[in-house]
Amino acid sequence: MNRRGFTTGVALGAVLMASSVVLAEGATLNVTVKWEGKPYKAKRMKNMNKECTGFHDGTPPRVAAIATNDNGTLQNVFVYVKNAPDGDYPLPSGPALLDQVGCMYVPRVQGVRVGQELRIRNSDPTAHNVHFTPKKNKEFNKSQPKKDLVETMEFKRAEIMVPVKCDVHPWMAAYVGAMEHPFFGTTREEGTAKIEGLPGGTYTLVAWHEKYGEKTLEVTVATGESKDVSLTYSRADKK
Repeated sequence: MNRRGFTTGVALGAVLMASSVVLAEGATLNVTVKWEGKPYKAKRMKNMNKECTGFHDGTPPRVAAIATNDNGTLQNVFVYVKNAPDGDYPLPSGPALLDQVGCMYVPRVQGVRVGQELRIRNSDPTAHNVHFTPKKNKEFNKSQPKKDLVETMEFKRAEIMVPVKCDVHPWMAAYVGAMEHPFFGTTREEGTAKIEGLPGGTYTLVAWHEKYGEKTLEVTVATGESKDVSLTYSRADKK
């Protein structure tokens, strides 16, 4: 793995650790988001400038908006329990992270808790501008002109999903879901997400994708149960 790949992996690992809270004796939902039909072959970016292309050995990366996996699943799908019971759910012990690596946001899609610190880091030797455009929360717009600069922010209200853009590099995009509870996750390279510690009951599970919209599934789980569930997207779902 090259150094940039290592940096990306560390950043993503930090996000996953910070965003997960395990509650004792609850149910577990093992969520798989399937892709139906021919795999989507992402095209390489045409509008990335020469400087940022240089961070990728001179070859523009493929667009990450739609990313299918070899096992017939879909990446970057945010899944969450819509009607979670009210409770005093503790915040994660550490912050979440949104990184800028190779003029791309890492990760592209993630969830954080309302009131949790979100750190925005510039890992590139070039200037970026981080611009959150929420509807329910305060707008956040900060310049990061140097490498290793870090800004922090937090959401005051729940909101699905908050777009993030860079006013310097128009191709950069990310989405952040702000949640009052810990029952959420995002699919990655295996197309799966795990929701843990859920009290027994019947819930509405929601899947969100930036290009294919929302899917819902009614799920009933017992306390302590581990249940496999799946939702399916296809090209016909494109908004």
